[in-house]
Amino acid sequence: MSLELTCKLEQILSETNGTGKNGPWIKQDFLVETIETYPKKVCMGAWNELAGQVKTIAPGSTVKIAFRIESREYNARWYTDIRPTKIDVMAAGTPAPTSPGSETIAQPSYATTPVSADPMATADGGNDDLPF
Repeated sequence: MSLELTCKLEQILSETNGTGKNGPWIKQDFLVETIETYPKKVCMGAWNELAGQVKTIAPGSTVKIAFRIESREYNARWYTDIRPTKIDVMAAGTPAPTSPGSETIAQPSYATTPVSADPMATADGGNDDLPF
């Protein structure tokens, strides 16, 4: 399962590298901020080829990221990773598409009528004779 997020690249964090049973690896952590009414910061870790791509993106750029979320257990504790599978940089000047939950909710408009000190007065200022 892959999820998508359109966000702004905030900061490129430290790179980690090493060698595993399958050879050398590189992990590039980076911080993004969601584009919605109440923005959230999310730290992601790109591996190998995507790690190199992240380094070429300027902070402040709007990006669309396809990612997956994984959790694993180590010593009776659970760790969760957000791993990008694809990163697309949005063209400059292109408005970012709104993500679910980021749309502005229209507030209802209420018609107001002037309030008079005389409870029997109508909006046009005259008194209304009630038939009962």
